Amino acid sequence: MIRLNCFISVSEDKREIVLEAAKRLTAASLLQDGCIAYDIFESATRRNVLMICETWRDKEALDAHSASKVFHDEVTIMHENAEMKLESFEMKK
Repeated sequence: MIRLNCFISVSEDKREIVLEAAKRLTAASLLQDGCIAYDIFESATRRNVLMICETWRDKEALDAHSASKVFHDEVTIMHENAEMKLESFEMKK
């Protein structure tokens, strides 16, 4: 399994745009083959910090997700309106 944590730093005036894009991406991703978990978290102490946590069955499923139109469209919106940092972990079953 592959786990990704995407940390998002966003200004107050762009927060809603980014959060809505992340929600659309999450809803679509949960329907994709190989998606084990996908969710958005909001920091309890810093309003400008969001995090997307996702878990994929394998590299092939993650690659298909990354190549999807919804991924491209929503991640483009997020990149245009926020700073993003990605952490990736391989998890053993």
